[in-house]
Amino acid sequence: MIINFDNIAEETFVGFKGGHGELLTRNYVDGNCKIMKSTLSPGAASGLHTHTGDSEIVYIVSGTATFHCDGLTETATAGQVHYCPEGHSHYMENNTDTDLCYIAIVPRHEVK
Repeated sequence: MIINFDNIAEETFVGFKGGHGELLTRNYVDGNCKIMKSTLSPGAASGLHTHTGDSEIVYIVSGTATFHCDGLTETATAGQVHYCPEGHSHYMENNTDTDLCYIAIVPRHEVK
């Protein structure tokens, strides 16, 4: 299956998940997985959230992301991946003056 993000309407969120600033995103969702092509504006941040029943993989396409995961702060640049396992909490910031573009994949986990 090919997902063409150009055929998915772009949505704008301000304060995504309780954060601040603007997030532009195109999302494919099928009930088993969410795949997002997103741009986090300069100075923006997502809100802190915990992954329950899913995990998240974030591939940095361009820009620099600062991730806060379980009390640890890490910086990721183009070509790097941040992973937040199920049961863990994280948020990301764009502390730069350029857009942060990324692909995020959030697979749902089976209930045990």
